[in-house]
Amino acid sequence: MSRISVRGFAVASATAVTTVGAVVGVAAGNQPGLDGSNTQATAADATIADLPAGQQAQVQTASLTQQADAQSTQADAAALKSAQESARKAAAQTAKEKKDAADEAKAKAAAEAREKKKLEASRSAARDASDFVAKGSYTVAETQAIARQMVPADQFQCFSNIVNHESTWNYRATNASSGAYGLVQALPASKMASAGADWQTNPATQIKWGLNYMNGKYGSPCGAWSFWQANSWY
Repeated sequence: MSRISVRGFAVASATAVTTVGAVVGVAAGNQPGLDGSNTQATAADATIADLPAGQQAQVQTASLTQQADAQSTQADAAALKSAQESARKAAAQTAKEKKDAADEAKAKAAAEAREKKKLEASRSAARDASDFVAKGSYTVAETQAIARQMVPADQFQCFSNIVNHESTWNYRATNASSGAYGLVQALPASKMASAGADWQTNPATQIKWGLNYMNGKYGSPCGAWSFWQANSWY
């Protein structure tokens, strides 16, 4: 016999006592000479076996139904509690993911702001072409010295790499086939006029134009150098 059946019969037996007692009590009330105490004693001694077969089946069915209802209620409560716990965990995980994403975005924005501020500071500290007195001619060393004062320190090597490849620091270098001219081989050469009318003879003017070009198109000389390495032009 299963566990539920055993418990059901136990409950049924207890219920039967009450049911039998009620039956006996009714019977006692219809018989002369029986008092209440006798009725109670008879009811107390009654068992499910004292009931007719039909009533025994009814008592057992009612008991099993009651037990099944109780177990169903417990199962529903357990399922509800499990669902609530799962929902709580899911909400906590979602909140954590959102917080982590927000923290990451905040840290990235802060890093970008610091880098931008650093770059702006380095640019503002660089000297302009107009700070240098024009000369009739310049050696490579003089031209490089000017560039070091105009180009941010953390960008100078990249700038120098490009100039080395384009003109080997010859501010009068001319490409016979294309017409590109100067330290950074501007094409057309006349574009450098935007940095100064002496673009053909003043390396500082050429450096100024080249630096503005690299910053504007690639973000920085190092950005331009990365592109140059991949394409052999910029």
